[in-house]
Amino acid sequence: MKILITTVLTKYLQYLKKIKMEKTRKVNGWSFKYDEDCNLYECRGRVMYDDEHDEMPEPSLWAAGEQLEKELIAEGHKAGIEHSEKGWIEVCIHS
Repeated sequence: MKILITTVLTKYLQYLKKIKMEKTRKVNGWSFKYDEDCNLYECRGRVMYDDEHDEMPEPSLWAAGEQLEKELIAEGHKAGIEHSEKGWIEVCIHS
């Protein structure tokens, strides 16, 4: 019974964290929009290329994503930053 109550409370707290997410968060001049379906914040900058001609995000956007990741962790979320192609940065919130 105690395990069931703990599980239910954990799920409820995760739900509360999810509904509290701001639709947009501005960090270092970049606006990250919350995608409720994927449970992540995303922002797109210019497409840049590294020395090996691989796509990479703008350095200032990456720094803003790292800052947002730190803020989310400080708020009690499990978060991780990733970059996609075409200049996108995603800060995923893990359950």
